[in-house]
Amino acid sequence: MMPTYDIGDMPPQISTEVVALLEQAETATIGHWRHWGFCDRRIQPALRGRRVAGTAVTVAIPGPDSTLLHLALGLLRPGDILLVDRLGDDRFACWGGGVTVAAKSAGAKAGVVDGPCTDLEEIEASAFPMWSRGFAPITTRLYDLGGRLNRPVSVGGAVVMPGDAVLCDDSGVLVLSPREAEAEARQAIGKQASGLETQRRVAEGAKLGDLSGASAMVLK
Repeated sequence: MMPTYDIGDMPPQISTEVVALLEQAETATIGHWRHWGFCDRRIQPALRGRRVAGTAVTVAIPGPDSTLLHLALGLLRPGDILLVDRLGDDRFACWGGGVTVAAKSAGAKAGVVDGPCTDLEEIEASAFPMWSRGFAPITTRLYDLGGRLNRPVSVGGAVVMPGDAVLCDDSGVLVLSPREAEAEARQAIGKQASGLETQRRVAEGAKLGDLSGASAMVLK
């Protein structure tokens, strides 16, 4: 059978203003009120201390094959985040040093792989933000098995549409529709400021349970 490739157009990008807002927000702050759009917590950063936001470009590739991933790398634009659906595979690493160089040179903000990567030293040396399910020594090849580009995918249980807003940090990866991204970012920024004020008051002697209302709930 001939390989099947289902390729969509590159999506519109999230505005720089919304991206800047998202990069002030924390995934864990939004996790206070939101329960969907989060990738599986086992998708973790290779590099700590990075928080990046951008536009989702989506790829789905099967098991041992990364043919379509190579094509996608050549289409990436500054500000994109490439999310890779591995269709359940957890054995083959599709992302390593060479893919990292290609993504970084295209101006991509980050990569997110629902599976393992490889070449940790090269990823660290590049300082390219990368999220995955850890690392593996067995890599993909160009087997021409087909795949999907810029179509809906599943990454860590989260549905990702091409053009979605993506926020990645030390706590994980969050996917938001473009129409929700600005409001969620602004709410998170406000809550973070409020949280810092609460921490200041607790450090000065106030009781957290009194400030949060938890003590009143227990004692009523």
